[in-house]
Amino acid sequence: MADVFKGLNLIETLKESMENNKLSDVKEAMEDLLISRINLAVVGDRGEEKFSFMNSLRGLGPEDDGSAPSQSPVEPEEIDGYPHPKHPDFRLWDLPPVPATSPFEPEGYINRYKFLRYNAVFMTFTQIIQPNSVDVFLKALSLQQQTVYFLLLTSVKDTDKSLEEKRKASLEVLKSQGVKQPKVFLVKPSNLEKFDFPDLLACMATDLPEIRAHALLLALPTFTLRMVTKKKEAFKALIWAAASLSGGMSAIPVPLVASMVDSSIAVRILTKAQLSLCVDDESVERLARQRHLEPARFKELRTCVLSVEVTKVEVKKRLAAAEKDLATVSSKLVEMALPRHARSASRSFTAMLQALNGAIDEMAADAEKIVAAALGEGK
Repeated sequence: MADVFKGLNLIETLKESMENNKLSDVKEAMEDLLISRINLAVVGDRGEEKFSFMNSLRGLGPEDDGSAPSQSPVEPEEIDGYPHPKHPDFRLWDLPPVPATSPFEPEGYINRYKFLRYNAVFMTFTQIIQPNSVDVFLKALSLQQQTVYFLLLTSVKDTDKSLEEKRKASLEVLKSQGVKQPKVFLVKPSNLEKFDFPDLLACMATDLPEIRAHALLLALPTFTLRMVTKKKEAFKALIWAAASLSGGMSAIPVPLVASMVDSSIAVRILTKAQLSLCVDDESVERLARQRHLEPARFKELRTCVLSVEVTKVEVKKRLAAAEKDLATVSSKLVEMALPRHARSASRSFTAMLQALNGAIDEMAADAEKIVAAALGEGK
């Protein structure tokens, strides 16, 4: 997606593209959000901490299907890939550690492992940053790869004191090699809500093009209440774009065709929301295993039927109900929602906006209850 989206509020960005009649940009943004096309590289020693981190990024525990094994199945200098079980276009790439040899050519490592093809690179370590890793980082920056981050992964042997000493020593290494604003993010591989990972996501939201940052957000597991809120905002922007393309922009409304299109795209969006918010059965069961609780304790918190299963029947029922309720929707609110050239919104636009926003609110409420319960049990 074009960098023009960077740094703007998502829904305002999409509206601006509509204003400028750039429908292809809006469609591309929608697809990027729906499929979460993201490639992340994880550099570092292949050990328990790194594999646990890669599993957590995909919402997996060590016993789940598709989880990274404790021993890498590839040769030490080869790349290995791990797709997301629910978002197949979100892929993690396991890169070998930067060699500690001297002399060392950072550009050779970057070229061999195709650094520039990744949306972001996590350079992980469990002790102290090695000078050659800093050389790779600086070389990547010189090649306009701005999304490279140093992550100090915690281990079971670490104490608060040892972690602080490692971070301090690593920051000194970065400063000594000319890194102007050194940052080291402390990450607990099995519990991403701990320590600095939420701060890392905030940095990535600023550094990545906006559509790509939101695509990443929607593909990650939901492990904080803040993430639920951010995901809900992203889905409402996506719903606005889908409703605009489907109904609001139609020069000649065709009710039957519009209805079929509306229900199909609505099912796609709500299915994505169910998986992204982690309220589906499989995600809830995984979370329960990771927290050593009975799945029923989380499942009973869900009150929205779409959290349990997204069906075309339920979606059509909600769209039809929204059509009947159109008289209660403020025409001024609809006018404010649409671009200037489309003030006369079609019924299709308004119904889809109302029905899907309501559904997202209900599903997000379920996600908040589940996350709150999980965090409460984890204290």
